Amino acid sequence: MEFPPHIRVYAVGGAVRDRLLGLPVQDRDFVVVGASPGEMVRLGFRPVGKDFPVFLHPASGEEYALARTERKTARGYKGFQVHASPEVTLEEDLRRRDLTINAMAEDAAGAIVDPYGGRRDLEARLLRHVSPAFAEDPVRILRVARFAARFPDFGVAEETLGLMRDMVAAGEVDALVPERVWQELARGLMEARPSRLFLTLRGCGALARLLPEVDRLFGVPQDPAKHPEVDTGVHLMRVLDWAADAGYGLPVRYAALAHDLGKGLTPPERWPEHAGHEAAGLPLVRELSARLKAPVDCRELALATARWHGQAHRAERLEPPALLELLEGTDALRRPGRFAEFLEACAADFHGRPGYEARPYPAGAVLARALAAARGVDAGAVAAAAPRDRIAEAVRAAREAAIRQALAA
Repeated sequence: MEFPPHIRVYAVGGAVRDRLLGLPVQDRDFVVVGASPGEMVRLGFRPVGKDFPVFLHPASGEEYALARTERKTARGYKGFQVHASPEVTLEEDLRRRDLTINAMAEDAAGAIVDPYGGRRDLEARLLRHVSPAFAEDPVRILRVARFAARFPDFGVAEETLGLMRDMVAAGEVDALVPERVWQELARGLMEARPSRLFLTLRGCGALARLLPEVDRLFGVPQDPAKHPEVDTGVHLMRVLDWAADAGYGLPVRYAALAHDLGKGLTPPERWPEHAGHEAAGLPLVRELSARLKAPVDCRELALATARWHGQAHRAERLEPPALLELLEGTDALRRPGRFAEFLEACAADFHGRPGYEARPYPAGAVLARALAAARGVDAGAVAAAAPRDRIAEAVRAAREAAIRQALAA
């Protein structure tokens, strides 16, 4: 599309950053300088922005936003007054962005506009805020943590981390709504190194405010014979990263995050065994999931994993009645697909320890065979042959026998 000479269009943000890093460019965003909303409509663009002028290209459907500035008017991430006009410059628009690596633009000829040192920080592998205006939006704390998880070889600039600490101390993160916290948390869990999301939040004090159930796990010891890493929080970070390396989905990674919350409640006199932590963690998983408004699939898998992962690890030593109880407790007979995710979460827990990363996880194979055997029982035929008041008992006995036979083979 040909724009009038007084209108200048630039690719901005992640598309520019990722191209310079040699990464695939997923989505492109554009900033339009020198145009009014009316001119954009006359050019065929369709307005879609609610809080500021954003338009969809008539052919490509890509987003084009008018250059704008923002002014803080109230606490929280929605307390902004947006000003968009043809007089707003590209540099003014870029200045309101979070990090220098996201505050670069590229014109139609491929020239990079970099007024705040984004290219320098890309080379230095540094996440640095653009301006003091960073402190006006608490979502940026979550975004920095998420970028730390996406780019594991990038560090957070000390001055940026200090600003984040000041924001936490000022109570800015307390104004974040659950939906936005979940959005950034879910995206961070799906990054290359999700542990860095939580460690960055912990480093600025935000983890204790947003996810206190997770924060309190750090410093809690475990049995060194089973957990060479000892610290429960360190173990959790290893579990998350192993799940990421394995390519597991979001429900599994969320279940991994929540699986050991009960250990944060164990009194010191019961360290390091943490007997009963599975049941103790269930109310915490419910509270965390409700507060974050986590999706049902994430919530249900997290509860099943928190309750049953300890029993799953002992599968090789369990008798058929106990194995069947585990299958019933996880609803595996009706939902084998979710049980497969449960086994993935358990595998991540098992492998998330020094020296265990490449070991086989035989408990998973035992449980998979047990489930196949139990589901292979024709419950209808068993019920038809049993007395009416003994149907449930007969079906259970048939399933236990099938499990015993399958594991003995």
